[in-house]
Amino acid sequence: MITDDRIILGLLAALLAFVFATRDRPGWQRFYVFVPIILVCYLVPSLFVTTGLIDTSESQLWPIAKDYFLPAALFLMTLSIDIKGILGLGNKAIIMFLTATVGIILGGPLALWVVAQFDPTIIGSGDTAAWRGLATLAGSWIGGGANQTAMLEVYGYPLEGFAALLAVDIIVAEIWMIFLLYGAGATQRVDRWLGADASSIERLRDSMAEYSARTERVATANDYVLLFGVAFAVVGLSHLLGGWLGNSFAELQGEDATLASSFFWVVVISTTAGLLASFTRTRELEGIGASKFGVLFIFLLVAVIGTRMDVTKIMDAPAFMAIGAIWMLFHIVLLLVVAKIIKAPFFFVAVGSKANVGGAASAPVVAAAFHPALAPVGVLLAVLGYALGTYGAILCAQMMAAVG
Repeated sequence: MITDDRIILGLLAALLAFVFATRDRPGWQRFYVFVPIILVCYLVPSLFVTTGLIDTSESQLWPIAKDYFLPAALFLMTLSIDIKGILGLGNKAIIMFLTATVGIILGGPLALWVVAQFDPTIIGSGDTAAWRGLATLAGSWIGGGANQTAMLEVYGYPLEGFAALLAVDIIVAEIWMIFLLYGAGATQRVDRWLGADASSIERLRDSMAEYSARTERVATANDYVLLFGVAFAVVGLSHLLGGWLGNSFAELQGEDATLASSFFWVVVISTTAGLLASFTRTRELEGIGASKFGVLFIFLLVAVIGTRMDVTKIMDAPAFMAIGAIWMLFHIVLLLVVAKIIKAPFFFVAVGSKANVGGAASAPVVAAAFHPALAPVGVLLAVLGYALGTYGAILCAQMMAAVG
């Protein structure tokens, strides 16, 4: 069993190299039609963990990916964003995002009630009441890790029980992500079933890709130093200001407030920096491959996320796993029903869902699976998810408490 992060990172890098080296070879092209590349980069690392090849229980790769790769990717991929084009996507994007939020808020109490009919002991009482622990799941699935931590502090669920809920969070959410990534490879067929017109998304994709092609030039070493200098200066500034803002809001609102999370501010600041830079000459960095390096960081992030999933953990908390599965199923069904009614493209279904369930770490990944130029849409909706996360999770928690 490999526990050394340096070796694990080497394995992940080798996997990415193999996938991208084979993506255009005739025999492999057919394979990647059915199993999208980004899905392979996600699933294989999870198999490394499940089979015992690697052990990431003490790994620091996720904090590195989250704190360095993610903000750098957010900045680089929003640098060339087409604000006018995104606004032109219309109301369906927001409707599907809010539908995803409602699906989580209502799905929690429904799932708890259904499982309690078969196993009344799951309800619990006092500090160990199920609804207290499930509130952390609601926080994670509406906003992300910051909101999850806030709910843990607000409702005081014991840490020893929280570990099982983390397994539910990761496994259920990431299994859904697998289906979304697969669906991204068959988006035209899904859109036909939904009766959706994806022309606005295609126009945005093409305009952003066209800008990248128009400004592309042969880069020099100086260009790359400039690109990385700007990107990681923004990463450093995001952490500097994020830490200061997080501490300031912690003093004003308490440490359990969403705005007290420094990571929340890191995401907001790095994204805002990219948005502001898109109105300046800094946008010309796209010509030397800014978004391409953003894609590289996203794929590294995907591979590291994959190492956090061990499917054998399902057996650690079967009742909570059943609640999580029913909860997510309700969320999915509601999304598809609304999408069918308003004829929303599958892209809005996928990104709206992951902007809630995965937050800034997953929404741009799913958006990029449709096309790398679309990743900024996922970023913007994920930030909205952070804003709603605490309020939605508290509402969901109170409804689950009423069930209990």
